[in-house]
Amino acid sequence: MLWLVLAVALSTWLFLSSERQVVLAGHDSVLRPTLSGKAIIHTGPVLPDVRLDVGGPVGVDVTLGKTELRSMDELFERYAVLGSAPDGQRAVVVEQVESMLVAAVLRGAAISLAIVAGGVLLWWLPGSRRRADLGRRVKEAARTRHGLTTAGIGVVTVAVLAVAVWQPWGESGAPASDKEAGPVAGDWTPLADFLGTEIPVPDELSDVEVRGDAYANQTRRLVASAVDTYNSSRTFYEKVVAKVPDLALHEPAEDETVSVLVSDRHDNVGMDSVVRAIADEGGATGILDAGDDTSTGSDWETFSLDSLTDASDGLDKWAVTGNHDHGPTVGTYLADKGWTMLDGEVVDGPGSSTLLGVPDPRTSGLGNWIDAQGVTLEEAGEKLADIACDSMDDGKPVATLLVHDPSLGRETLRRGCATLVVGGHRHVHQGPSEVTGENGQIGWTYTNGTTGGAAYAFAMGKIRRTAEVTLITYADGQPVGVQSVELETNGALTAHEYVPLEPPTASE
Repeated sequence: MLWLVLAVALSTWLFLSSERQVVLAGHDSVLRPTLSGKAIIHTGPVLPDVRLDVGGPVGVDVTLGKTELRSMDELFERYAVLGSAPDGQRAVVVEQVESMLVAAVLRGAAISLAIVAGGVLLWWLPGSRRRADLGRRVKEAARTRHGLTTAGIGVVTVAVLAVAVWQPWGESGAPASDKEAGPVAGDWTPLADFLGTEIPVPDELSDVEVRGDAYANQTRRLVASAVDTYNSSRTFYEKVVAKVPDLALHEPAEDETVSVLVSDRHDNVGMDSVVRAIADEGGATGILDAGDDTSTGSDWETFSLDSLTDASDGLDKWAVTGNHDHGPTVGTYLADKGWTMLDGEVVDGPGSSTLLGVPDPRTSGLGNWIDAQGVTLEEAGEKLADIACDSMDDGKPVATLLVHDPSLGRETLRRGCATLVVGGHRHVHQGPSEVTGENGQIGWTYTNGTTGGAAYAFAMGKIRRTAEVTLITYADGQPVGVQSVELETNGALTAHEYVPLEPPTASE
């Protein structure tokens, strides 16, 4: 009973004293759990802090740190879009808070056990006669104020053991400057009062409060613009998702497996709910990601990867990185989130098929340039074809070649070593186009348009061009059909005809 009481007390203290550094909403951020039942976001000395209910006793205190941005308007647009599609970021916070709670409970239990066990051990080891003798000496030492007693040594020993188990030096903490920054002074004000009666606030934001001294017209204008973007983004994608059940999608047979193909999301997290709705309606059990989920592959863009991962929960997940995902962040982050990252090795794919893919060998930024990195696209295509052809078992080609740019699979199709090459990169739909390999094998190449509706390398909020998601059907370990679903900028959602992937008959 003593151990349990001590463990609960220590675990609670450790939990409320813990903190984690994560990337949240594009910021290097510090999370600290609380028992306030509120999520409090400290934005810094210029912007107002934000507070909202979380619907439970455990709250969280978030301090936003540095980020990359080109303008304050862009930053507020990011906040608004993430607010309208919050599941990915919410999942990050919940995961971190749960992890801190588990760590605190384990440490609290271990420390409590060490303290109780140490006390019992110290009591048992001397024996009854020695304990009586020690008791007399302790009383004498207390009266005469002589130095450190055996009991004192025992207490120090237990304390050292407790610190060794706790290992506070292993805590992931914020820099001292962040810890000392504190919240911006001021009273909490409902968002509606902050913006004024002339700016309507959506009902779901009625409980949001702001605090700070930044009540200048410029700040109010930016917040008002963010609320408007939030409302338009949420409304737009909610309406699109509501249309998905009315689509005439191919219904897979019992022996067929479906995967959904996405590419070139370019940070547009709003489309992820649409992707998942189409996947569910089409009976998909897996997702193929052809890359360019970000604009620069930077750490601050992991919010896009969090969103896609959350939207893909329960699906089998395969991915390659695109030219805009260049660098270690995207591939490593997705792999840590449970994605199978393809890197030149044939793996098990959808519906007991074979799957091969590689990262794009190029890199791009927010401009329109593309730089080769050590190997040209043609050289990468040759190497990919070698791998595909060497892996052919009993003359069976690789079922699917997943690449960012379908040009990478051109040589593989020419040799007849793949059935279907899929990718994106061009931001426009092409195919499926039939290709006859030099060995007589029939293959297809298919280019998915931009899932994020991206006109350029960065897309958040409402789509800027036609967005596309594709359903790929597999049977007997091979792709047997594709169906494109396109979303227009005006919100029109269209499911195109299902296209079987089968060689032409002699009459044709």
